[in-house]
Amino acid sequence: MNKEISVELKAMPSLLSLYRKIFFGRKPGWDQQPLPQIRVACANVSVSEDKVAQYAKVCGFDYKGQALPLTYLYVMAFRLHAVIFTHDAITFPLLGMIHLKNSISQYHQVKASETFDIECVLTSSTVTDSGLEFELVSKAFVGDELVWESLSTYLYRIESTGRRVRPPKASTMNWQDPVLWELSEDLGRRYAKASGDYNLIHLHPILSKRFGFDRVLAHGMWSKARSVAQLMPQIGDKPCTVEVAFKLPLLMPAQVSFGVDEADSGLDFELRDSKGRRPHLTGSVRFHN
Repeated sequence: MNKEISVELKAMPSLLSLYRKIFFGRKPGWDQQPLPQIRVACANVSVSEDKVAQYAKVCGFDYKGQALPLTYLYVMAFRLHAVIFTHDAITFPLLGMIHLKNSISQYHQVKASETFDIECVLTSSTVTDSGLEFELVSKAFVGDELVWESLSTYLYRIESTGRRVRPPKASTMNWQDPVLWELSEDLGRRYAKASGDYNLIHLHPILSKRFGFDRVLAHGMWSKARSVAQLMPQIGDKPCTVEVAFKLPLLMPAQVSFGVDEADSGLDFELRDSKGRRPHLTGSVRFHN
């Protein structure tokens, strides 16, 4: 049975201090042991309306000061993710990790004025051909009611198999009249300022080159948030689950295309390159009955 660890925080941690540990701390690498179940929780969490407004602006949400953007609580939950990543029981560095998938379920609209109890649990890990995959489940409660939930799947690459990976292909969804977005080189810095997620590969080309990228990368969760913002006229206040898989890295500056197609009980969508050939993100919205 995996070891279980529980951490109760008195206040939400600063991501800047956690990133110092992430970038300058030393971890030896995966010790070949199953990951422990690590739970981190923080009660009575409130959000800054100024930060929410800043986040909404950079992600394209029409925020009127009341209902939180559907993806916003991920910004708060990610701080608890970072506490898990920097825990001594995790022996490998965050810099070796890739965010593969994310699912967010909102059970009813939540207000910026509400107070939340937020918890995050590293639940399971599996060795795959690509490395060590593990899942983090995040939940937000108002009182005793679960109002919001997220599942993130991460990959820690252990070693290359030597096999050439084929670039992902766009789906067969209807791709008529996609919306084009122009992404400026400073988008990563603006999203970092709004979200607190100061991962170096998103901030400046000089920094991203240290990690093997010619240009700065867009945050994956910005891509998801911007996609959800585009879909808000269809989503409205309906309870739903939005799932995405992150595909090709999105290097900026760039022009990208976004398309949506109706599906059974919801919507399918993709964020692709400007020509609509290669996907950066694929996703779906499914409405709850």
